Amino acid sequence: MSFNRFPLFILIIVAFSGFSQEKKSGPAVEGYGQVWAIENPDFKTDTSQEFKVVFDVKDGSDSDTEVNINFNTVARFLNMHVQNGIPLSQLKTALIVHGSAARNLLADEAYQKRYQVKNPNRELVEKLMGAGVEVILCGQSSKTRDLPKEDLIPGIKIALSAMTANIQLQNQGYRPIKL
Repeated sequence: MSFNRFPLFILIIVAFSGFSQEKKSGPAVEGYGQVWAIENPDFKTDTSQEFKVVFDVKDGSDSDTEVNINFNTVARFLNMHVQNGIPLSQLKTALIVHGSAARNLLADEAYQKRYQVKNPNRELVEKLMGAGVEVILCGQSSKTRDLPKEDLIPGIKIALSAMTANIQLQNQGYRPIKL
């Protein structure tokens, strides 16, 4: 490399040094919920407290073949906090599903019958439940959209309504995040 190109080389290295960091998934939900590491945030995360959160999701995937981006947000919540020193046991997380998102909770066989493809959300939903997320389907959405319990991914709970589940969880100290 010639001497007069050396400053250009240094400029390129410096300019792209910030791009070397990559988003990372896991460890709570591997393969989903990628997050950035935030070095030395000014607003410090209290790793000693319990985080009780209820995610309210009403919008389904844009396509029958895509993962619901809002379900992935729940994985992001878990991964970012576990990556930053909060034990999974301190993350009390519920996911209430209603509206058009309800179909995203169908087991593969039922989903295949309706949409001619396997449910792209099944693996993520199972991993969320494996990480301790309580997944609750609105009973009203279940009936309106003809989604009987036997057609759902095993482990999904059905509530009287999304409103009922939200109120009960908030009365137990869960903080709502509406997606």
